[in-house]
Amino acid sequence: MYRFQVSAYTQTGESIALVGSTSELGLWDITRCIHLRTSADRYPLWWTDEIDIQPSGESGDGQSVEYKYVRFDAKSWGEWEGFGFNRWLPINHQHSGTIVVDDGAFGYLQPYPFGYTEQPTPVKQSLGEDNLKVVVIGSSVALGHKAWLLDGWVGQLEQALQQKYDHRVVNVSEVGANVSRTIARFGSVVTPEQPDIVIIALSLGNEGLAYCSPHERRAIQRRFESGLQQLVKMTRQLGARPILGSVYPNGDYSPEHYWLLQETHNRMLNWGVPILDWLAVLDNGQGRWRDGISFDPAHPNTIGHRLMYEAINLQLFDIDKAELAKENQHFWQPNEIPIYLDQAGFYVCACIAEKGLRISNPSKYSYTIAPYWQELQTVLQTKAGLLPGIYIAKNPQIGTLPFFAVQEDGAIATTVEILPGADVEYTASFNLFAPNNSQVLFYDGHLGILQKDEHHLWVINESDHEYNIHPMWKEVRNALKAMPAGVYEDPLHPEIPFRTMMIGNQGLESRVKLPPQSAVLFQYQCQLSDISRVAIVPLGDRCAVRMMLYKMEYDGPAFPFDLTRTTKIADIADIIENRFYDMWNPNFLHYNPEAGRIYHSKWSGLSFAHEVEDIDDPVNNMSPVYERMRVRYTARSQRFWYTIENCDQALFVRTGIGDRGGVIDLLNKLEKQCQSKPFQLLLLSPQNSDEFLDIPNVLHYNVEFNPDLMYDDLEHWMYCTEIMRKILESLGISSKNLFWCPPNVPVKR
Repeated sequence: MYRFQVSAYTQTGESIALVGSTSELGLWDITRCIHLRTSADRYPLWWTDEIDIQPSGESGDGQSVEYKYVRFDAKSWGEWEGFGFNRWLPINHQHSGTIVVDDGAFGYLQPYPFGYTEQPTPVKQSLGEDNLKVVVIGSSVALGHKAWLLDGWVGQLEQALQQKYDHRVVNVSEVGANVSRTIARFGSVVTPEQPDIVIIALSLGNEGLAYCSPHERRAIQRRFESGLQQLVKMTRQLGARPILGSVYPNGDYSPEHYWLLQETHNRMLNWGVPILDWLAVLDNGQGRWRDGISFDPAHPNTIGHRLMYEAINLQLFDIDKAELAKENQHFWQPNEIPIYLDQAGFYVCACIAEKGLRISNPSKYSYTIAPYWQELQTVLQTKAGLLPGIYIAKNPQIGTLPFFAVQEDGAIATTVEILPGADVEYTASFNLFAPNNSQVLFYDGHLGILQKDEHHLWVINESDHEYNIHPMWKEVRNALKAMPAGVYEDPLHPEIPFRTMMIGNQGLESRVKLPPQSAVLFQYQCQLSDISRVAIVPLGDRCAVRMMLYKMEYDGPAFPFDLTRTTKIADIADIIENRFYDMWNPNFLHYNPEAGRIYHSKWSGLSFAHEVEDIDDPVNNMSPVYERMRVRYTARSQRFWYTIENCDQALFVRTGIGDRGGVIDLLNKLEKQCQSKPFQLLLLSPQNSDEFLDIPNVLHYNVEFNPDLMYDDLEHWMYCTEIMRKILESLGISSKNLFWCPPNVPVKR
């Protein structure tokens, strides 16, 4: 008996029917077709009742039936699916029970059919005392999905191992399983079987690689690889031999997916674990299936399953229990293996299974682990088995670096000071990426942000360059929404600048810097409301303030006056009082081709030098420039008001000559807009400070910051920046309490 089913999207009044080459299927007569049915809870799946298809009078196996589906419209006009070859299925003379023929999607004719029995009967095999039990844990491909009667690569391997070695195969795979799910199930489905060999057969496809955002691909890859290594370790802890099924194609992979697929495949080949190498026989050279071997993007068909089985080297299973026991002795060594000890008691132990290192210094002396300590480096290279990458401290201690970097040759590349009395255990950072060890919030192949628990997170920089993390990095900002809002600091080095991470409801709200080849632990300190965050808001007269903030790395997205020239302080006061309306109004903007600037007729001291681009023709057509200014300055003005409303204190900074009356007028208008919020006006101009004595909330420094001189002389630029830094420090402003405006602020409706 057979029951057919197909996925088909239809309009009201349409229906699906089946017609084929046997009398039961209408002998290709569309008027004798078999109509399928669907239901609200199962749509778009359509199915038939059971059909008894009798084999022809011909003897022997190999008989088949051909058929197609037809879509009928509301007027009973039939549309045949596809052109070319027909669907087909083999007729099984000996099979009893109902076979469900799953034909995938309407219009996509498969080169090989897929069907399965409704209630497969498990076959129990007896296991002799000397025979091996092989447990397979994987996903739907390991269960044989999309192979005819689910006789996939595992089923074929099972038959071969039983005939050749009398081994027993137990398949505990699960549809849709990924590494997280498999790790969670391992103890309940693999451990009770007491296996001798465990085949771990998972795919990057079930991790979501094909459909995730591009910036999430590296995190998925890293989690998958770490999860596989965790499963290998769990298998060895059972005393069993692990065998890994390699990665395999997916019909929706792009060239970048393929690059990641190959990278993971090549790394797996170097893990010292036997691999069932499927990629070479299934891949079309672009990460997708070869023609004719897949049923859908995620699954091979019967032919593909046969190729997977044929790629397996059966000699991997030509082993007895005695040989397995001997092989596993290597992995049952003591957890810590001493590899270095001196007369003062300083010693280093390697944790081979966990890829870790324990360093203990019971002496009264400090030790410096450095690349030039050749004796220790040689021992590490030959005995510790360290993998390249970052190692982090399980128990970070004040005064001791919480990380070190390992080179490709297994030597430590970082200088680490080990203080008297220190006892630190380091573990490979890739262990953190494994499911259930931490939550990977972000990973791009170099920078990793991992949530250790509700109040701790690790930020790991695997690159050779400093990483500058800031709110304008959209993916990172959004990733940190997963952490509870608050202030996080490096508890081991709280004095280092840019080691304060402020996280709000919209994610990251501060700048954080990480040295090359490093790892920093951030710990929750307090709520954002417990600190007073100061916003630095430039008010012209030129771009000097923004230039200096850029060199201090205190800069964020631009404010309205950052890239303008505003020679009159009265214009600043009036523009703010009018909430920037008309600042980019085309009726007041006039381009001067000789000066190469745009001048404002309402505020005569205002002009723009950075708005006309090379592709523009400002003499004949200013429309693109006007539109660009509208977009830019609308966003900049929104940031201005968002910053004033959301910071705890504001520091307005104005360069250029000013007069006492103009300053008092500006101060009054700022006070009105700040609505009782604490603020100061910092004036930086080459004039006597007596001009501004006794004006509340006003600070004046007799200095000149000329942006033209800064552009021409980097040393002068840095000199000015250092003066500005000292001024801000005197006001108690640093990276620890700076308010960072997001690039795209919420707009009030």
